[in-house]
Amino acid sequence: MLMMRMVAINSANAGDEALRRLYETAFPVGEQIPYDDLIHLLDVMDIDYTAYYEGEMLVGLMMVMRMPRYNWGWYFAVCEPLRGKGYGQQIWSSTLDKYRGGHPFVIDIESPLQPDAPNPEQRKQRHAFYLGNGMRDTGANRTYNGITFTILSNSDEPFTLQDYDYIVGALRSIWENIPEKNKTF
Repeated sequence: MLMMRMVAINSANAGDEALRRLYETAFPVGEQIPYDDLIHLLDVMDIDYTAYYEGEMLVGLMMVMRMPRYNWGWYFAVCEPLRGKGYGQQIWSSTLDKYRGGHPFVIDIESPLQPDAPNPEQRKQRHAFYLGNGMRDTGANRTYNGITFTILSNSDEPFTLQDYDYIVGALRSIWENIPEKNKTF
């Protein structure tokens, strides 16, 4: 087992350049909230933002938005040179363990079934990773800006598009109440 330390990230310590770089390079621009805006959200939303280190080396990050009915795995990434070495598996397992017994844990990922996807193999591998590590495909999908997302959950409870709209609506309601000077997208 790999030995990593976890660091809780908040708006006061989120300025680490390696952390910002991982966030900004691991996710497509169309799926990102600008990092400075994301840091601001840490002060107004119930978000667990955790950075993982081996020694002083950043390994990965995980953000979970805690909500009254769900825990939404929002962003999860491992530094590119470290992928495929067990770090992601360990981070994912510890995250699911942390939220086990609470509200269902839900994520959305780029759908492996989108016919015109630019990265079909990566999507299939990601989908298989999550299915092999405690998640199930809910059968719910949603398309935004030409990207189809498949919604996964660690619960056997039914999950519908209305449930997904509840999650996205909660984020949207907070986002819409942030003063304009803090919004960049």
